[in-house]
Amino acid sequence: MSHLFDLPAIPAIPVKGETATYAIRRIFCVGRNYAAHAAEMGIAVDREKPFYFTKSTASAILSGATAPYPPGTDNYHYEMELAVAIGAPAFKVAVDQAMDSVYGYCCALDMTRRDLQLSERAHQRPWDLGKDVENSAVFAPITKAAAFGAVADQRIHLSLNGEVRQDATLAELVWSVPEIISHLSGFYHLQPGDLIMTGTPAGVGAVLPGDVITGGIDGLEPISLTIGAAA
Repeated sequence: MSHLFDLPAIPAIPVKGETATYAIRRIFCVGRNYAAHAAEMGIAVDREKPFYFTKSTASAILSGATAPYPPGTDNYHYEMELAVAIGAPAFKVAVDQAMDSVYGYCCALDMTRRDLQLSERAHQRPWDLGKDVENSAVFAPITKAAAFGAVADQRIHLSLNGEVRQDATLAELVWSVPEIISHLSGFYHLQPGDLIMTGTPAGVGAVLPGDVITGGIDGLEPISLTIGAAA
């Protein structure tokens, strides 16, 4: 059966050492998963359980891109994150079995219309306008889990125009990768192609057209994004 119109191809991420790419199925994001970032946002960390928001696959772009400054905001922020790429089905998995579903990891940016996120939060509304933004989910090439090793105290950092703005370690994650996968798999049938962005450290801030973002996590391919003129 033919379609009335053509849709864009499914976005995919390069994988280090592979010619095949990792097709993106869904993008889950963990909120407030570094205590210092929660504090700078004026919110206490919820240690009862993780919470999530999502980004559509249409928001995904690759490291090295130039993305236009989005409409409807005067306060567009960077957030540097570790992304987990799921490679095997996971549904209601225990914490001690959760890592069996991990294919690999990559650096990611969760770009955010902060003014819209905060205004919607103040009215107890969903964050979609602030978070699910075109070109706002940026991914560097994936490194396979075996090559990366255990998620431990690797440095995670971001620079804006060469100036370090975020600098922390993965040991500061409030909810660990296996805890996140176990919890999230209680609500979704996680499948290959699902990405989980695990939260950002303190130091988030605004960007302007012409700014260049660079970031990295020890053991992973670095990430970069240039902010273009307003859309």
